[in-house]
Amino acid sequence: MNPSKKISYTSWFKQISNQISAARTATSIKVNTDLLQLYYDIGSSILDVQERLGWGSQIIDKLSQHIKNEFPGSTGFSVRNIKYMRAFALAYPDFPTVQVSLAQSEFVQVRLAQIPWYHHISLLAKVKSLDHRLFYIRETERNGWSRDTMLLHVKHKLHQRQGSAITNFEQTLPEPQSELVQQTIKDPYVFDFLTLTDDIKEKDIENQLVEHVSKFLLELGKGFAFLGKQYQIEVANQDYYIDLLFYHTVLKCYVVIELKNTKFIPEYAGKLNFYISAIDDKLKQESDNPSIGIILCRDKNNVEVEFSLRGMSQPMGVSEFNLTETIPDSLKSSLPTIEEIENELD
Repeated sequence: MNPSKKISYTSWFKQISNQISAARTATSIKVNTDLLQLYYDIGSSILDVQERLGWGSQIIDKLSQHIKNEFPGSTGFSVRNIKYMRAFALAYPDFPTVQVSLAQSEFVQVRLAQIPWYHHISLLAKVKSLDHRLFYIRETERNGWSRDTMLLHVKHKLHQRQGSAITNFEQTLPEPQSELVQQTIKDPYVFDFLTLTDDIKEKDIENQLVEHVSKFLLELGKGFAFLGKQYQIEVANQDYYIDLLFYHTVLKCYVVIELKNTKFIPEYAGKLNFYISAIDDKLKQESDNPSIGIILCRDKNNVEVEFSLRGMSQPMGVSEFNLTETIPDSLKSSLPTIEEIENELD
């Protein structure tokens, strides 16, 4: 808009009404690029008249009421949602694409219309960093996450865990596979759908993971197909048992997971190296990429892990995993019951 050009509220509202009418006719207000464009345009217009003409926050209340009067039965134009339109325009001045840095010299364009409006609202409320929001937009589009699933990954700070495992992929896999595999592995993994007791054993954890396999696969990420636990494989007339075996449909390779309810020790890497070699020999087809391995442990020393992986010929990584600790019975008895809390609120 021309900074010198004055505008009345009536004419400004008419412009907004015309935009809504045009968008309704063209798209039936569906959740796509056109809807986000409409919301962005309304938010931008509010920012413009507030900055240029000094209109206050009450303009949003008035605009919401006018839209309700002009378009009876319309949804999406509550005061709260219009405030989000303003926040959306303020957060993304370069709509419809925003540039995000993935590395010092690597930039990608993220299309904001990749995810629905209510995903955006949640990200604006929960994630303050622009780069972190763009990370979740990209991952949501890539994995087809619902809003609840996306918020679960936000809660568990996936942006800090994705691709952060210590691995030897760069030394054992060709480009670009090494980078793709690296970004597939997290550290730590969060299995908050499981419970931890003092005497829990690795086999108990395996059983719980398989029992909750859908949640387990969600935490592992897109592409993991579960093949079995204690997967039997024969080498030199001797039976061996792999804790958990997967096939990754995107990376097109077998994934061997060894679960250790202890701190990492170097011997674990040697055992996993053996299992990966056996899977490559027994199961891998010519069209498959080299198998990879992941050691999931309760704790690790990063320097020790790095030294352990240097001498391994097979691609592998080491990550920690977290469980939800059960509340001790002694503490449970001291906590108020639901009924006691409700009585306090009455």
